Amino acid sequence: MGAQIREYRQRIRSVSATKKITRAMELMAASRVVKAQQAVRESTPYARALTRAASAVATYSDEDHPLTTEPDNVRRAAVLVIAADRGLAGGYNSNVLKEGERVSAALRDQGKEVQTYLVGRRAVSYYSFRKKEYVAEWTGSSEKPSFDNAREIGERLVADFTKDFEDGGVDEVHVVFTRFVSMVTQEAEVIRLLPLEVVEGVEEPGEDELYPLYEFEPSGEELLDTLLPRYVNARIFNCLLQAAASELAARQRAMKSATDNAEELIKKYTRLANQARQAEITQEISEIVGGAGALAESK
Repeated sequence: MGAQIREYRQRIRSVSATKKITRAMELMAASRVVKAQQAVRESTPYARALTRAASAVATYSDEDHPLTTEPDNVRRAAVLVIAADRGLAGGYNSNVLKEGERVSAALRDQGKEVQTYLVGRRAVSYYSFRKKEYVAEWTGSSEKPSFDNAREIGERLVADFTKDFEDGGVDEVHVVFTRFVSMVTQEAEVIRLLPLEVVEGVEEPGEDELYPLYEFEPSGEELLDTLLPRYVNARIFNCLLQAAASELAARQRAMKSATDNAEELIKKYTRLANQARQAEITQEISEIVGGAGALAESK
């Protein structure tokens, strides 16, 4: 009976230590997710301004730019999968990795060759463990991405997109990431990044309005050469920020659940230890009473 009590007390100490860790991780994620949400909000005006500028130039310059031209035959597609550097975030990583697998399978069903680009150590370990091929990786900044991270990724994707097919180039680029909807909802999402689809294009004029007239200085082609890579980088940066906020929110929720479970386990083991101790005391009292009765009978 004493050994059982010692086992319960050891389990209580072990779970209590785990609870301290999960509670600390929950508080850290809670403090960081606020900053991550703010970063998402702050990046939106810049991305929208670039979108409007790119929309105007692409719509009214009549320029055929490599980043906006639909290929006649898509033979190879790039898929950028954005996951986390760490785990302990519930289903965050598994959801986005499964979505990446689904997108890749759908592209292959269309007869396209797929090249995979990975963000986050969890994505790299997932593909490495399964011996799946990928062409590039970026790790170490999933919780707090910078614009330099987005620029590095964007430059690689644009370079591969503008490269000839025979030299390893791709005909289209898709991004798989997790969009931050709220603290309790984060959704795996896919966007086609290239050829560029202007998702917030120029609004159509009303019946009594006229189409605006634009004069471009420098030329429309030079403007597109400058704007479109920046637009690509801004879109990627927004995806990285969305993913960071989603990761932290998922981790906070997972760690809170783990802390709550630890509290329940502590209550359970405390109750079992108390029951075992009560049984031990009852047995000791019974032995004392029995010994006293035997002694009285012997007299």
